[in-house]
Amino acid sequence: MKTRLAVRECALGTALLLVLAGCASTPRSDDANAAPAAGVPTAEPARPMAPAPVPEISPGVVAGYLGRGVPDSLKLLPSPPAADSAAFRQDQAISRAAQKLRGTPRYTLATSDADLSFPHAPSAFACALGVPITQQQSPFLYQLMHRTMTDAGLATYGAKDHYKRVRPFVHYKETTCAPKDEAALRGDGSYPSGHTSIGWTWALVLTTLAPDRADALLARGRSFSESRLVCNAHWQSDILEGKVVAAGTVAKLHANAEFKSDLAAATKEVQRLRTAGASPGVDCAAEAAALATQIPGVL
Repeated sequence: MKTRLAVRECALGTALLLVLAGCASTPRSDDANAAPAAGVPTAEPARPMAPAPVPEISPGVVAGYLGRGVPDSLKLLPSPPAADSAAFRQDQAISRAAQKLRGTPRYTLATSDADLSFPHAPSAFACALGVPITQQQSPFLYQLMHRTMTDAGLATYGAKDHYKRVRPFVHYKETTCAPKDEAALRGDGSYPSGHTSIGWTWALVLTTLAPDRADALLARGRSFSESRLVCNAHWQSDILEGKVVAAGTVAKLHANAEFKSDLAAATKEVQRLRTAGASPGVDCAAEAAALATQIPGVL
């Protein structure tokens, strides 16, 4: 019989495989950051050593830092709101308000935030961090985000698999911002939000290595989570509890020696990129304009 962790790993591999599409085809850390041939000058002489390759637990999903030690969301969280509760009526009101943003720049950004494939996903936080997050320019940071995504995602599956909450787009017989993912999402519990657990984990981790950017990073973590409302993929209560799972994940990460070592290396990368005046490499003005639109009533 499979262990509980193995079941969760299978769930991550199947339920998130579509949103992780592209991960398996991206260059491995050791390939993309291999030393240049003799006699070929490097553009960045002070570039840090590349991180060691990390195995995959399913195609395109790298192993996290915590392994069996991820938080158990079923123990952490209360039951999702009952269908006849005031809390669910609040969920419905926020869902309907968020759907009024279809066709706006905020919806376009939410669609981008829905894509957890690498190398795309880390760029969501590049403007808030103020430097590029790429495998070539910041390999330790890039891998740190890739591995913590796995930890944060796996940590949601205790509750997801137990409650099997129906997502808003299924409840209302509507669509999402990512139609190609809908078949997988229909069978993947809505509570708590995996995207939120991942995005809030990233916001907290990035704040640790760049505390002077905390306001921008935490605000982006919040908006990344709220993109799931705009995409019609989650209820507000899914998002609020996804942040709880993220907090538990980050707390455990800070007790992990390998994570702390990679975090220190990633911090040096960010400092180096700042010194070099590297730009985030994405359209930060367009992002800011999209984020200026708020969801009425959101908590």
